[in-house]
Amino acid sequence: MDEFDLVVVGSGSGLDVAAVAANRGLSVAVVEEGPLGGTCLNRGCIPSKMLIHRADVVETIRGAGEFGVDAAIEDIDYAGMVREVTDVVSADSDAIVEGLEASEHHTLFRETGRFVGERTLAVGDELIYGERVVVAAGMRPHIPPIDGIDGVDYLTSREALRLETLPDHLVVVGGGYVGVELAYVFGAMGSELTVVQRRDVLLPDEDESVSEAVTDAYEDRFELLCGHEATDAWQDDGGITVSTVGRGGATTDVTCDGLLLAAGRRPNTDRLAPEKGGIETDERGFVVTDRYLRTTAENVWALGDVIDGYEYKHAANHEASYVITNALGDPDHQHPVDYTAMPHGVFASPQVGTVGETEQALRRAGREYAVGRYDYADTAMGLAMNEPAGFVKVLADPETAEILGCHVVGPDAVSLIHEVVVAMKSAAGTVDDVRDAVHVHPATNEVVHRAFAGPFHLPAGQEDPSTAGDYVSAEDGGSSVEGGDSSEEGGHPPGDT
Repeated sequence: MDEFDLVVVGSGSGLDVAAVAANRGLSVAVVEEGPLGGTCLNRGCIPSKMLIHRADVVETIRGAGEFGVDAAIEDIDYAGMVREVTDVVSADSDAIVEGLEASEHHTLFRETGRFVGERTLAVGDELIYGERVVVAAGMRPHIPPIDGIDGVDYLTSREALRLETLPDHLVVVGGGYVGVELAYVFGAMGSELTVVQRRDVLLPDEDESVSEAVTDAYEDRFELLCGHEATDAWQDDGGITVSTVGRGGATTDVTCDGLLLAAGRRPNTDRLAPEKGGIETDERGFVVTDRYLRTTAENVWALGDVIDGYEYKHAANHEASYVITNALGDPDHQHPVDYTAMPHGVFASPQVGTVGETEQALRRAGREYAVGRYDYADTAMGLAMNEPAGFVKVLADPETAEILGCHVVGPDAVSLIHEVVVAMKSAAGTVDDVRDAVHVHPATNEVVHRAFAGPFHLPAGQEDPSTAGDYVSAEDGGSSVEGGDSSEEGGHPPGDT
């Protein structure tokens, strides 16, 4: 049996922990059966966003006529785009392999690892033991229980990102962020799209205003079967047929030449036999951790998608920094992971950036809140951009002005949300932190500023007729949300230049 100071299962953000350990002179084993670099590099963030940017370029050219520019797309070399993206991703993955193999402190095992005992794994024909172990094995696409699916040449995100031939008609099963992003790519490049979504809206876990806006935008471009569940699929000489059942029981059959399953993901723990290592998982297969990211097994930590939390690369990197401190540092000084103001984005059209609570979550919790909103179209840059659809929505405590959540839909949304993230994380976390900062004019950031400048309103059911309207400002001695108006004297009129 080979013994190591640290064993890392998975080669995504777990490599951050492995690198620090190796730099400190510790012996490190990295166990990874697939391409090095994890989901983000090989099957997620990097290839998808490279293709999404190309889709953005195509959409910009298509819309050039709105700005008096006569432009036409003569050809889209989609196969060339995919090959270019694949080459970049493969080169980066290969570089990680070369770096690990050249390191005197790393040992790379290109096999599936399975726990056979306490901090002991069977890796191929070998047994390895780690004084410390980090489980960062990630997730993989979930295959929904569709009758006949095993007899169909379907795609998951893995295959879709390397598919060089555009389907004439692609059916996407699933309306989460993976389905929404990939539908945008294929639709922009020329495929006819049908999206089958079990819930009533796309992006159903986002704030309800976001879900509605994205659903409305996609309805204008694609065929949406929301409130439909894919129940059967079969393939013959005519293509692939997907049968769906709607809320009322009516069935709809869609025939296509491409089927993408984007109905969620599942943790890879079923391949690890974690129970044999004393590592507890929950009913959905996620590794159970405490606030220090320790598992139920001594000296075993877990991070990333394999734990039930935030399924984003930036969250996994954030967690890796805590595992570095807690697993490799002083055991008597453990640091609980801080998820304050964890943002995320959806890179589609329209783009989405969000942080904090949703309005429906606040209602379920019975928490009082006030809502501020501003549309892109009512800003100077919005005029310059031909009044794009989109908005910024702020949720705040009506008494303390604490920012409870913020949701942006529209151009630069994923970048704009970070102003709010910084305010929530590094400042007082109140509406004043954004409202009182000077913003460049004219720029897209003004839509954020104006959403925070008010007016705010109480939602239906919370409103007290005696107090509805403007709220007391901090300058008046309180610390609650300020209403204000959009007059030239006190605020910023729409389209002010």
